[in-house]
Amino acid sequence: VPRARWVYADLAIDVMPDGKIFVNGDHQLNVDRGGRVFGLEAEPVALLEQDGRITGPNDDALGKIGVLHASLPGEANAWLTVAQSGAVIRYADDGERQPFGVWMGCDATPRAHQTCTLITHLLGLRIRKLERQTTTAPLRMGLGSGFGFGFGTPFP
Repeated sequence: VPRARWVYADLAIDVMPDGKIFVNGDHQLNVDRGGRVFGLEAEPVALLEQDGRITGPNDDALGKIGVLHASLPGEANAWLTVAQSGAVIRYADDGERQPFGVWMGCDATPRAHQTCTLITHLLGLRIRKLERQTTTAPLRMGLGSGFGFGFGTPFP
């Protein structure tokens, strides 16, 4: 697992070599070399299958990833890309490219890069859901005591 950081808006996502994932300094998730993502109480959040499919609790389909790209459940086209440079690009419904932050530290190996893509996809699903719930006011990405990703519930 790489030591890496994704910065997007007011968010800083840190991945530690021991698999701990911090969101703005708060330990939120864990990931292991087998592609298993789990919560603080070891509850399953997602599993990266060998063919790139991501499944959640109860075998819920959470999408598919490769090293650089991730697609939403049931979609053939990527909804986001983590470029080799670390730049994260999200694609709007019409295909327009939108900046979605940048990763640092994902370029050590293809497996490390895929770990960053997996984390971007899972957290990105939650960010996307929060944005879609916000209809009039812009999304505030500051993770104070009132925000939180709600990892106790299945995605998205």
